[in-house]
Amino acid sequence: MLWDLFCRVIDNHGDLGVCWRLARDLAERGQQVRLWVDDARALAWMAPPPRPAAIELCDWPAGDVDVTPGDIVIEAFGCELPPAFVARMAARQPGPPRWINLEYLSAEDYVERSHGLASPQFSGPGAGLTKHFFYPGFTERTGGLLREPGLAGQIAAFDGSAWLQQRSWAPAPGERVVSLFAYANPQLPALAQALAGQPTLLLACPGPLQAQALALAGPGLRVLALPYLAQPDYDRLLWACNLNLVRGEDSFVRAQWAGKPFVWQIYPQHDDAHHAKLQAFMDRAELPADWRAVWRAWNGLAAWPTDLPPLAPVAAQARNWREQLLGQPDLLTQLQGFLGVSS
Repeated sequence: MLWDLFCRVIDNHGDLGVCWRLARDLAERGQQVRLWVDDARALAWMAPPPRPAAIELCDWPAGDVDVTPGDIVIEAFGCELPPAFVARMAARQPGPPRWINLEYLSAEDYVERSHGLASPQFSGPGAGLTKHFFYPGFTERTGGLLREPGLAGQIAAFDGSAWLQQRSWAPAPGERVVSLFAYANPQLPALAQALAGQPTLLLACPGPLQAQALALAGPGLRVLALPYLAQPDYDRLLWACNLNLVRGEDSFVRAQWAGKPFVWQIYPQHDDAHHAKLQAFMDRAELPADWRAVWRAWNGLAAWPTDLPPLAPVAAQARNWREQLLGQPDLLTQLQGFLGVSS
């Protein structure tokens, strides 16, 4: 089947990261994908060539485009489809495509209530069509999480020490390894001080904090600046580290599949709605109280604890949480089931 996947890059590459993973997962399951994106520059490092032949990368339409819409159209994160394309969806013969609004990820209770709801279109170019809301999530009453087939086996067979050594990113004896992928954050000096309480190698990904992290290196804290990593290598970085600091949605999900302790920097919203979203996930995952304090501190919602808690208890919690998530069908499997299509 042919899938049209629409993505607008708001900022920070997260929307594009999620959409590329979905497109790649579709291609690996034998589907054809047109990925329409308004700014594809980040794919140069996120998904460098060669890319799957089943994925066609298309510029976001400035006006009408002379194409027949595919069998399924996905509007990622409420990006609002071009009106001319919606009109072509309504006119498609022998019938219109299925229309899915793939929503943002949240652990809040409303996700279970909203998942799968229909939105009939009564006006505009799509009058007569029906859009359905598909919500990723962490429970059986949601759409699940993106997870490519065979991921758990890949992680189990992975030798993180050897992988780090091959890239000259190996820790010195006695150092723990921490990855840092973050938005701008005034809490970085406090984090660096907390990490330095035990010998730590901080692997800083490109972004607004990389240069600042390098400047904070000192006794107990060694910092390496990493290059941009393609998605598969970023995933391996998470598998190889003892602790991962992640942000947004894509790296947040991949940290959970890594099964390692992690700290999430949630995307800040001007009305502070992210506070409730952060709390909802900590409750849903049953995060230990001492690590909740670290999460809240990193997100600027509380004072920093005197010392970072030990990793062993939260490492066990992270593995248990991953096993719970692995017991649920992945997002694409659920989406195909919802649509009544198969690979």
